[in-house]
Amino acid sequence: MTGSLDRRPLIGVTVMPEYFQVEGVDAVLDNLTSRAGVTAIATSPYVMTPAPQGRGSREPPIDAGAGSVRLLDRPLWGRRELSVRTAPSWTPDRSLYRGLRYQPAEADDLTAREGAIVSQVIKAAKARGLQVLLQVQAAIPPGYRVQFGGPVEEDRPRLPDGSTPAVRVDNNGSLASPHIHDYARTLVADLVRAYPEADGIRIDWPEYPPYSLDGAFFDFGPHAEIAARSRGYDFEAMRKAAAALRSRVLGGLTAQDLADLAEPGAGRFRLAQALIDRPALAQWLSFKSDLSVGIVETFRRALAAAAPGKLLVPGAFPPPWTALSGFSFARAVTHADAIMVKLFTMHWPMMMRAWGDVLVAANPSLAGRPELPRALAALFDIVDGPGMDRLDDWRYPEPEEAHPVGLTAQARKIALARAEAGHTPIIALAHGYGPVGDFERRFRAAWTASDRRAWVNRYGYLADAKLDAMGRVVRECGSA
Repeated sequence: MTGSLDRRPLIGVTVMPEYFQVEGVDAVLDNLTSRAGVTAIATSPYVMTPAPQGRGSREPPIDAGAGSVRLLDRPLWGRRELSVRTAPSWTPDRSLYRGLRYQPAEADDLTAREGAIVSQVIKAAKARGLQVLLQVQAAIPPGYRVQFGGPVEEDRPRLPDGSTPAVRVDNNGSLASPHIHDYARTLVADLVRAYPEADGIRIDWPEYPPYSLDGAFFDFGPHAEIAARSRGYDFEAMRKAAAALRSRVLGGLTAQDLADLAEPGAGRFRLAQALIDRPALAQWLSFKSDLSVGIVETFRRALAAAAPGKLLVPGAFPPPWTALSGFSFARAVTHADAIMVKLFTMHWPMMMRAWGDVLVAANPSLAGRPELPRALAALFDIVDGPGMDRLDDWRYPEPEEAHPVGLTAQARKIALARAEAGHTPIIALAHGYGPVGDFERRFRAAWTASDRRAWVNRYGYLADAKLDAMGRVVRECGSA
């Protein structure tokens, strides 16, 4: 630990710059501190403006189509959904990026008109005693926002057959690409130059997000092959083992296979035995962990060189998805001051459906069988009971629908992460999307499971009633 995020209680909220633009810096900070008792915020180094329909990106994000039901709780420019464009909030020092494959976005008239607000936010928050993190993407150049950027074709992660999925929720590049690492190092140096008063950097998705079944089968691209061979892995054996497993699940699954996997206790044993019997699969998962910890280390070294003492806080999927994403809590703690564990529970039923639909299409005999959703719910560990038996019932929740996941399951994920992380603080990162009552229950679970270190993403989904709910949970559950 080089920083001070270990303090208790820690109550954080991610506030994207557009809300400071629309509601005002002092108004937002007053709202956060007076209603929810917030002690820390994260924001990102960009500014936003409305764009003509079809000429920008939807806000809120559409999540590969499934999230099109989402609406903002707090309107932007009078609307709960709209098309927007962004620009960097600072003028990047382009000399730092000379010769790199990836370049920062151009500062433009929006930067000149609105960009100063991010510095104003940091100064105002620090004056109130709040900690401030700058959130950037670990592997999506230019890095300041998920929806604006991505890798070139050569740097995309690959499936065992060398292809790339047609549709992804994330747009991460290969964690093995030296060009991704080069850009990350330079972005850190540029940001700490532009925003020296920020306490540190939060990096999002330093992993291979397994939103889809294909997303769990990365990375077998040319960069990964070079990285694997340099580390002594048998790349071809790993590729063949992963290809065989993918072929098995995409055409060779039966209802009995799924029932066996969903069986409490025995299902986990069968998974462990599969890795014992197929050591190349275990090596592949270990290799992904190498790549994930490698990008975290790159950010750590860059931050230490540019601004010693600044915080580095990765944010990642919760267990057991991290076994597939590559993120290792036990290994990341060497480079992290704290780790945020995402409890983005509206995504979990979306993932159930995305994985399930692909499996049914490849294994038609599974259509309508309850064994499929039961097995996925058990493998993902997202329910406290058996869950819903119809795959069609699993979908992205509407704004006023409770998220169909278990509170105890969420607590288990935080407990697993804390056990792996040792003395490094684990911060439960809940999501503000959803109805007030459901949000309050989820925030309470996050607050108690993390020993009073909880964060919420994002302010745009936090109507005043939800901020009041956060304050109520903190008072009722104890803040000292």
